[in-house]
Amino acid sequence: MMTNEIVVRILAERIISGGLNPLRDRVMQLDDVVNVDYRKAVEDYILMHSEALGENKIEEVK
Repeated sequence: MMTNEIVVRILAERIISGGLNPLRDRVMQLDDVVNVDYRKAVEDYILMHSEALGENKIEEVK
């Protein structure tokens, strides 16, 4: 199954920022993503963007 990159980004950014899950009326969690393909894509997005944030922080300290 193909995943929609926009949906993946929205889900990942809600998880990262502590945004609400509109279906459960609570903070979005990775466990809320039940589709295996989307969960993997969201995990990859979070890891990729977390690493980028970490690199920026390291460069600022130097």
